[in-house]
Amino acid sequence: MSWLNEVEQYKEELIQIRRFLHEHPELSFQEEQTKNYIADYLEALDIPVKRDVGGNGVLGFINGGKPGPTVGLRADFDALPIQDEKDVLYKSKVPGVMHACGHDGHTAMLLITAKILKQHEEELAGNVVLIHQHAEEVLPGGAKSMIEAGALDGVDYVFGTHTASYIPVGTIGFCPGPAYANADAFKIHIQGKGGHGAAPHETRDAIIAASSLITQFQTIISRSTNPMDTAVVTVGEFKSGTAFNVIADTAYLSGTIRTYLPEVKAMIKERMNDLIRSVEIGYHVSITLDYTDGYPALFNPERETNWAKSLAEDIDGTEVIIQPASLGGEDFSYYLQEKPGTYFYTGVKNESIGAHYSHHHPKFDLDEDGLIHGVEMFLKIVQNITTLTTD
Repeated sequence: MSWLNEVEQYKEELIQIRRFLHEHPELSFQEEQTKNYIADYLEALDIPVKRDVGGNGVLGFINGGKPGPTVGLRADFDALPIQDEKDVLYKSKVPGVMHACGHDGHTAMLLITAKILKQHEEELAGNVVLIHQHAEEVLPGGAKSMIEAGALDGVDYVFGTHTASYIPVGTIGFCPGPAYANADAFKIHIQGKGGHGAAPHETRDAIIAASSLITQFQTIISRSTNPMDTAVVTVGEFKSGTAFNVIADTAYLSGTIRTYLPEVKAMIKERMNDLIRSVEIGYHVSITLDYTDGYPALFNPERETNWAKSLAEDIDGTEVIIQPASLGGEDFSYYLQEKPGTYFYTGVKNESIGAHYSHHHPKFDLDEDGLIHGVEMFLKIVQNITTLTTD
């Protein structure tokens, strides 16, 4: 008998958990109440728990009654510094903090998955590690520290999902190969020499130097990157100047680099430094670059992704699609660097109830019916994992 038949009976509890978390969001690295809520819920199910893993992370352990591989299932649980603008009963009660990316839904799905799996523990072939991860939204993220603290010890495969407000409820999406980009950040400080706007020859104009640097950065993609490779250099912030008749002595830039291939990332960093040196010489200014390495690119292995896709195609009422790759960042990439598995997408879009705003939008919401399909997918993976090991 498929365990998926039991999911519907926990729909109300699934929604209650998601809404409670939505009302009580906590920012990355500050998830004190959330981590305790998760751990207490699992312990109430008689699931052994390890708290404070790599920070605020929580691990739960379900040991099957039959031999088989160990599967890691991951859900993140941090919120964002965004004011909730929805007009709903479960609106965030924390000013300026909101679950605007669906992590409350991720957590609710994994908790209900745990509840059903625990009831079938003796039938389970293999073991399950429930990976409740803190701090996905803010570098250095929670995945790396949890892995370093042993979250993947003994795990053979790892799977995760993200709710998707851009695909309809009832849809499960897969993206074999590159799915998310390496997401780096940079800050640049330019020190020139200020002066009167009527006497530019006595100055070293930081705005002119910064403008030249921004323009030259665009040539990294157009003239230094293989057109067959994917890369983006974006300057998103430019601050300088204090008055219309004063030549600025300083300028500040910040931005992001998005790539899939490590060699492309390395080339871009090298070219940035080359161009910075040329602008320093050409404009007689001093420039400092603060480069932050973000999450590595996320690559979904073909074998495990296609296997999971075949399982989804067997779930009644579920449409399966292939999702295009994104240049967004996601620290689930760290798990897939260590273990095979895949990261799939659970559709929650429903414009008729206002669940169509983009992730990180102040009116972000999700159709909670979609969470049912996420739970079903987790259960399907666990129940059929032995077919992957023998494939």
